[in-house]
Amino acid sequence: MAAHPNVVVFHTDQQRHDSTGVHGNPLGLTPHFDRLAREFTHVHNSFTCQPVCGPARSCLQTGQYATVTGLWRNGLGLKPEAITLADCFNAAGYQTAYIGKWHLSPYDSEKGHGAVPMEYRGRYRYWLAANSLESVSDSYHTVVYDNDDRPVELPGYRVDALTDAAIRYIARHKAQPFFLFLGHLEPHQQNHVGDFPPPDGYRELYTARWMPPDLAALPHCRTGIEQRDPAFVPLTSGSAHQHLGGYWGMVRRLDEAFGRMVDALKSLHLDSRTIILFTSDHACHFQTRNREYKNSCHENSIRVPTLFAGPGFENGGALPQLVSTVDLAPTLLDAAGLEAPSTMQGRSLMPLVRRQPVSWPEEVLVQISEAEGGRAVRTQRWKYGITALDEKWWDYPSARRYRETYLYDLQHDPCELTNLINKESHQKVRQVMRDRLLRRMVEIGEPRPEVELAEPYPQAQLRPPSEEEARR
Repeated sequence: MAAHPNVVVFHTDQQRHDSTGVHGNPLGLTPHFDRLAREFTHVHNSFTCQPVCGPARSCLQTGQYATVTGLWRNGLGLKPEAITLADCFNAAGYQTAYIGKWHLSPYDSEKGHGAVPMEYRGRYRYWLAANSLESVSDSYHTVVYDNDDRPVELPGYRVDALTDAAIRYIARHKAQPFFLFLGHLEPHQQNHVGDFPPPDGYRELYTARWMPPDLAALPHCRTGIEQRDPAFVPLTSGSAHQHLGGYWGMVRRLDEAFGRMVDALKSLHLDSRTIILFTSDHACHFQTRNREYKNSCHENSIRVPTLFAGPGFENGGALPQLVSTVDLAPTLLDAAGLEAPSTMQGRSLMPLVRRQPVSWPEEVLVQISEAEGGRAVRTQRWKYGITALDEKWWDYPSARRYRETYLYDLQHDPCELTNLINKESHQKVRQVMRDRLLRRMVEIGEPRPEVELAEPYPQAQLRPPSEEEARR
């Protein structure tokens, strides 16, 4: 392995894990992602720890949870003193660059959503980005800002425009180790038109094609408890029938761009000494769980495609462990031979990649802050969540009081269509998962809250899980 490998992060926005072939998508959208996932290291169970843009990005840049970064909902700013990936690579003598969507600066009434003040750029030395890229550009009109806050228009479809800029940067800086973060907006919706605009001609290729099971099942699923359970969240058909063709087209173009970037590294003889991370900030449930496209702990709000490629990740296989966004930053540093700062709350995946014995958490913790104030914990089999009861939960990173809202058995209900939180048969599971959640919240620095318990009622046909099943 090279003493100082280059590092490239290819970051997408709002991409579902099942948009990839290695996760079962039959449409052939991601041949480049799939090839590298099979050849190197596929993080099979990768989850965001905050299913909304700004907070998730703050977690990736710092290896900390959003309640620690200071950016626990959109519109706030990453603490200027937070230690970022750029800080770590700068200190090691790397060139550092950021291209694309940032979303970590507080909204500025004078500068709007575009240029980012120097103190909120995370110390990246080369800058070609916009804070809220969807607010200052369009699918065929890409506008970003340089180090001097000057607007720069880039030609082509936005995915291509940003990828071309990244390839130009790589070609110009190949002589010295670099850390490049490429932040795409796609396949996020274009807010001002309420649509997912792919490149011309791509929507037609995927409209009325394969639909993921969690979307295809709705709105026909009902549990029969909606009249008795105040915590019941109505499920709707959402916007998938309208938007999925465009969304799949955006995913395909992203993968084509990813392949071009990998080809560029190979043509410049950099592929054997460049670490690549491909991941997304959160996923997309197409308004089936709330009026947003994410902002829930539904599986397709929080589960994202993630792979590592390059030196140190050869033949890593598909990792079965549950991995959080906070684990990605310390992994990049470890893989590059750098020490992660003590401020990072995640842990490196390198022992898992190397098949070394290591104690790894059996669950991931997720914080929610916008559509609701909530917390959830997910194990291999179960998902359990609570919702804030505080009147002004929006104004604070944590709440004092929550209520139990949902419990899903992912083994038998992978689409999360049957909420078990009120089932008398599953109270032991609920207790185990509640203990897990509260323990993890306290471990990361949140105050231990009060939790209002759901009122159970009998459901004769459901067999209570065994003690062992309850702890999976």
